[in-house]
Amino acid sequence: MKYDVIIIGSGFGGLVCGHILSKSGKSVLLLERQAQPGGCIQSYRREGLTFDTGLHYVGGLAEGQTMHRLFDTLGLMKLPWHRLDPKGFDLVTIGGDTFALAEGYENFVDTLAKDFPKEREALQRYTDMLRKTQELDLPTADVNDLQSAGAYEWLTKNFQDPLLVNIISGNALKMELRRESLPLFTFAHGQSSYIQSSWRLKGDGNMIVRSLTDDISHYGGSLVCRAEVEELIEKDGRIVAARCRNGETYEADIFISDVHPTLTFSWIRQSQVLKNMFRRRMASLENTFGMFTASLTIKEGTLPYFNHNKFVYTRPNVWTFYDERDQKGDIGGVMISCRVPEDGSTFTRQIDLMTPVPWNECQQWEDSRIFRRSHAYNTWKEETYTRCLALAETVVPGLADAVESHYTSTPLTYRDYTLTPFGSAYGVRKDYRNLMMTMLSPRTPLPNLLLTGQNIILHGLEGVAMTATHTCKAVLGQFTV
Repeated sequence: MKYDVIIIGSGFGGLVCGHILSKSGKSVLLLERQAQPGGCIQSYRREGLTFDTGLHYVGGLAEGQTMHRLFDTLGLMKLPWHRLDPKGFDLVTIGGDTFALAEGYENFVDTLAKDFPKEREALQRYTDMLRKTQELDLPTADVNDLQSAGAYEWLTKNFQDPLLVNIISGNALKMELRRESLPLFTFAHGQSSYIQSSWRLKGDGNMIVRSLTDDISHYGGSLVCRAEVEELIEKDGRIVAARCRNGETYEADIFISDVHPTLTFSWIRQSQVLKNMFRRRMASLENTFGMFTASLTIKEGTLPYFNHNKFVYTRPNVWTFYDERDQKGDIGGVMISCRVPEDGSTFTRQIDLMTPVPWNECQQWEDSRIFRRSHAYNTWKEETYTRCLALAETVVPGLADAVESHYTSTPLTYRDYTLTPFGSAYGVRKDYRNLMMTMLSPRTPLPNLLLTGQNIILHGLEGVAMTATHTCKAVLGQFTV
């Protein structure tokens, strides 16, 4: 059978493309190398509990806000979303002092201005900039002033107090804060919708996966798991088929890759279209750092649920702490996410701890694979977990005693499951100094091969969903990217 569209990879970007295109009447096939779909929004089960791999909270889901309409179109608003505390959806602790990031642009300004009264006008300029970001289309063609500016430079010029720069950046572990390269547009898009409103899913990420895959099936689409693509076959300047490791070859008119561009173009072994310079550019793309995650099972009835995220740093070095880890691997910052109780209890059963990990910390084990790591690697994981837990306990007293069991993952884990180079958490690194080379278009030199996912324009649930809609518009001929 020949399909209208084959989508390679069933991460969130692939699933959103599959939903939109199958709903529009296209015959769609998704190919997934793993045993289950979902990529970094899928969940895994241990001791009767499900743990998320990458989903923690979403912004802008209230009616009339940034993501509500898109999530409603995707059928995701019917899921049990739980709104975080409007008075402080994120709490940022730096050097022992805690500051609340409040919901709503005006409340955000008023809350921080209580501690920084001289910075009220600067805070207003900041939220005005965030509003402007939400009004702009995704940056696929013309470069605007938000794209051509660096986030760190803009913040340090706008605010006089460096502590305030660290505070408003302190909940940005959902992106890579790199002073020399992070575009202001990327930073603002990653922050603004959460200030509108922030939400957790009362349940696991597989609820999103099941909702999207059920709809795709309802609209006539298909999903094949354990179908790892080995080659994209080109003929007369177009991709005509995807050959998989399972021995099957699948044909389509259009192909969309939700896989990292470096790997995607390595599948095209012989090409009349792809130039060596383009291949070298794709192979040399820099990637954002990876994450260390510890998923904790909490003893029943020991830890009250807290309706916000906690971000704790030992020093006001939010933009550099992950580069300043000494030879002992000390942890300078941790995000703490609390799972919404699903049984109506006031106590949580699950906590996630996350901190960035530079690739060089786990590079010595890069030739190993899942379930085949060395004792030294496992020792390093446990030491990193212990340090994360100690820092987390400074803002969650008694956490260590409440832990029943824990499960850890590293950039190596993500690399092996998602095939993302270096286990990158946020895909290709965007650089405002060279935006045209680092912010990719969904279109490629091959007219019927398109890209989607976090590596292309924006990362995160919001960014990937918006990128996927642009990819689909290109397929449906609504505009030229």
